[in-house]
Amino acid sequence: MDTQTETAKETINPAKPADLIYGVDDRPPFRDAFFAALQHLLAIFVAIITPPLIICGALKTDLETTGFMVSMALFASGISTFIQCRKVGPVGAGLLCIQGTSFSFIGPIISMGLSGGLPLIFGVCIAASPIEMIISRTFRYMRSIITPLVSGIVVLLIGLSLVKVGVVSCGGGYGAMDNGTFGSLEHVGIAAVVMGSVLFFNRCKNKYLRMSSIVLGLCIGYGIALAMGKVDFGQVTSQNIWSFNIPVPFKYGLDFNISSFIAIGLIYLITAIEATGDVTANSMISGKSIEGESYLKRVSGGVLADGFNSMLAGIFNSFPNSIFAQNNGIIQLTGVASRYVGYYIAAMLVLLGLFPIVGLIFSLMPDPVLGGATLLMFGTVAAAGIRIISSQQINRKATLVLAVSLSLGLGVELMPDILKTAPEAIKSIFSSGITTGGLTAILANALIHVKEEKEVKE
Repeated sequence: MDTQTETAKETINPAKPADLIYGVDDRPPFRDAFFAALQHLLAIFVAIITPPLIICGALKTDLETTGFMVSMALFASGISTFIQCRKVGPVGAGLLCIQGTSFSFIGPIISMGLSGGLPLIFGVCIAASPIEMIISRTFRYMRSIITPLVSGIVVLLIGLSLVKVGVVSCGGGYGAMDNGTFGSLEHVGIAAVVMGSVLFFNRCKNKYLRMSSIVLGLCIGYGIALAMGKVDFGQVTSQNIWSFNIPVPFKYGLDFNISSFIAIGLIYLITAIEATGDVTANSMISGKSIEGESYLKRVSGGVLADGFNSMLAGIFNSFPNSIFAQNNGIIQLTGVASRYVGYYIAAMLVLLGLFPIVGLIFSLMPDPVLGGATLLMFGTVAAAGIRIISSQQINRKATLVLAVSLSLGLGVELMPDILKTAPEAIKSIFSSGITTGGLTAILANALIHVKEEKEVKE
């Protein structure tokens, strides 16, 4: 397809919103760009810092380590966002695509961390990231294997698995389990207030209150916890408040084992498919074509950047990154699709990551405060999975794939002792319901399809 045809398709795109104020390559004035960037930041900030807070809470890391992880999550997200928006060579979508710490990896990462610590987490996440990069060059073929049904099942399992993590936080976290206060009225009450506040602000007609509903809910919960004396500032010193975070590559070392590699590799496979959908949606909203060679290059670059940025995040002691779908809604809301706004967002995230005070404030946040907000967030992840599944035709084949995948995935999640006597390598791969259900979905989808083809031929 020649360049003129492509350009015409980009220009005369029926999907382009009539109220788009700034297109992808427009340069908004500073005030407009800064204000749009601030709205994106409000929508993603909590989502970026939540995975490191949950993972560090499960691994029981000290305050300094937790604060550093939160800071590096912000720093890595800033660098990743810049690469996606700027498009460095073939890497990047060249759209206003925001990247942040992925929720999809939380379960497998916690399992890895409990057995091999931070070195194993970062070693495996870096080693497995090329899987997504390879898929980016061949994703048109992989889509016949990883169908929307398979992706929907995995996303649903991710959401359902994370709900348990959210409930643990609502009850007071692992620390409360150790001291016998888990599920106390105080913990559950704080979580309920936060959840209620998020729901209230989310239902407001004011668009700014809606966009910042999670941040406002956390602030209210934090204030209540502070008034109740549940925030311990004893570990905070003037030295770590006023210091400056210097990103140190491979600070915690690297480790590797093959079973963890397989588990994480599967999640990279799924996030590649999710990234494809996110870039496609972003293209439509931004008035770009969703077919032809330019579209394929855009999606391929976005997925390639997704994998590359996850490797970069691991190098800087953070967890894998993925494109955030919620920012597509803000593009629609503001009418600003300019990728140059992404530079402002990237700069804000990097600056927030370089100052330890940001990480420390959120590291001191009591578990019930975080749990009240994240429980809703994880529920929306599960709802997104249901939405993907329901968009497909649920015939006999789909019903069987769903049944076997959810049965095995949730079975392992609800009763992990089923693998008690299994070899360590098997246990490492299948201890996560996401991995078990995801692998089952891929195999069942392929095998049942083959069987049905044979029946038709006969």
